This record gives sequence, C-alpha cells and structure tokens, in this order.
Amino acid sequence: MSVNAIVLTGFGINCDNETQGALARAGASARRVHLNDVIADPALLGDYHIMAIPGGFSFGDHVASGKILANRLRGKLGGPVRQFIADGKLIIGICNGFQVMVKMGLLPLFDGEFRQEVTLAWNDTCRFENRWIRLKVDPDTRCVWLKGMEYLDLPIRHGEGKFIPADDATLARLKAGGQVGLRYVKPDGAPAGGEFPFNPNGAADDIAGICDPSGRVFGLMPHPEAFQDRTNHPEWTRRDDLPEEGMGMRVFRNAVAYVKSELL
Repeated sequence: MSVNAIVLTGFGINCDNETQGALARAGASARRVHLNDVIADPALLGDYHIMAIPGGFSFGDHVASGKILANRLRGKLGGPVRQFIADGKLIIGICNGFQVMVKMGLLPLFDGEFRQEVTLAWNDTCRFENRWIRLKVDPDTRCVWLKGMEYLDLPIRHGEGKFIPADDATLARLKAGGQVGLRYVKPDGAPAGGEFPFNPNGAADDIAGICDPSGRVFGLMPHPEAFQDRTNHPEWTRRDDLPEEGMGMRVFRNAVAYVKSELL
C-alpha cells in the first residue's frame, strides 16, 4: 500500500509542483488537486495520508496573507479537515500555507479547537525578504516532521512572516507543550535573538515553525521543498558540509516514514 499525499493548488498557490516533487521523491504517491475539486468532493481527503498547503500568494494576499484561503478552508472543509486529523494523518503548511493554517485556527490547535491563537504579520523590515537562513530544531519538539534533525538551512520568501502569539501565556503554552518546531539562529547556531538578518522578520522568540499538540500538523515559514539537492544552496560550490540531497528533503522523508510506521 502506498503513502498517498494530496497537494492543494489553485488561486495563486505557486509552490505546488515543488512540494509534489519533494513528497514523491521522499516515497509518497503525491497528487496536485485543485481546491475547488476538494470542496466539490470532500470525501477525496479520505484517500490520502498527508495533506500539503504549499507556498505562494493565495488570492493575491488580499486582506492579509492567507486570510481568504483560510476562511474558505474553514467554512467549506472544516469538518473533513478535522476528521483528517482525528484519523491520525499529517498536514504541512509552508509559507503561505502556514499563514493559512494559523488564520483558520488549524495551528496551534490548542484543545482541538479551530481558534486563532497566533498570527504571522508584516516583517519588521516592512518589505518582502528573500534569503537563506539557518534554523535550529527545538530539542523538545513533538513535531514528527522534524524527527532526528538538529539544524538545517532553508530559504525564506515572504513579506508577512513575523510570528506573533496572542499573549505571553500562548507563547508559554507552545513551549511547554513541545509545539515550537523551528527557530531562526545565527550561522554558528547561536540564538538569533531577534537580530536581522538571522531572524529575517522579527518573529517572537525567533520562531519559524510550530506544530499541533500531536506533532502531526506542522506549519513553517521557510521552504523545505526548495532545498531538494545540494546545488539548490547558493553556497554549494564553497561548502563541503552540504550533503548531496538537500536538507529540506529530510522533512518530507520523516513524514513518509511516519505514515509507513503508524498508518499503513
């Protein structure tokens, strides 16, 4: 039996091909499906073990990045997505997909409720940032997508990536529950401490990605699908420490391995 992955597309999503390719390379049978087709037949989700909401500029980022797609998913597919999670399946939202997830309440999913507890706001630089950054995996994270990982380099491409929790209690709960997945750090692994460009957007506590309490639902601003090969990295000719397979692939390989061990 194969690991089946659905990659949403349509309405300005533009990283769907790369995301599909990464999942396929990791061993999944990955299919790009237009959002309207899923809305027309929500039972489609029952055929899949992994769902990806890729990066891009859904609905032109009108109102706020990801907000319109978030409302559409919550209003049209809220029940099926809840069932998808209840069935023990995996979801990833990358960049715009992460923005969608937090604005529809799919993350952090405290108490299993679709309730917005955090947001992703304008970068402190007040401009679109397109650069490679260093990330550290929180050693206490529950995120199954990050299993066995410590550091990774990935590109970011966003204008609204500043992670902001509703209040200090929300941030404390994320940390206590192992829901912080990734943080921006300096090249030597030291905390970014909010310093630009190491923290490219001013995110609270340098947070670049979070998961739900189960660790199966994961959202992040950096793009793992954009680092599939060593040569994707801008310093590949100068760095001997880069493996032949890009670091981003480990995220997708972890997801496929989890499904094989837990759901098949």
